[in-house]
Amino acid sequence: MFHILFVCTHNRCRSILCEAITSTNAQGVLRVSSAGSHPAGVIYPETLNQLRQRGYSVDNLKSTSWADLEQDAPDLVVTVCDSAAGEACPLWLSGAQKVHWPLPDPSKLSDPELAEAAFNQVMAKIEAQVPAWLALARNS
Repeated sequence: MFHILFVCTHNRCRSILCEAITSTNAQGVLRVSSAGSHPAGVIYPETLNQLRQRGYSVDNLKSTSWADLEQDAPDLVVTVCDSAAGEACPLWLSGAQKVHWPLPDPSKLSDPELAEAAFNQVMAKIEAQVPAWLALARNS
């Protein structure tokens, strides 16, 4: 099964959104995980609220270090924040295809209305991208 790893420095918002949305729509073709180079150890609470509100499961989500996934090399690594894109990936990720897909960070917005709009925008963008990842997996 084609494995996608979403990476963001703290693994607390954007990469978590990608993991939850993509895994829910994986259609038995994708295996999905997320991790951070310097994980926060907790998921931003509004990330979980937004996922729940849209019917996505949050049961198995956690803020994880990419070091914890060393035994499970991905086929594709997608960095979703600018700081993660600039970091040197660990050697065990060297065989994976790498793509930088920058997403704005809704967790940085203090105004609730602006944050809600940002979450809506980011989640819609992720949902729109899932068919392309499914096609990539099917053609690999």
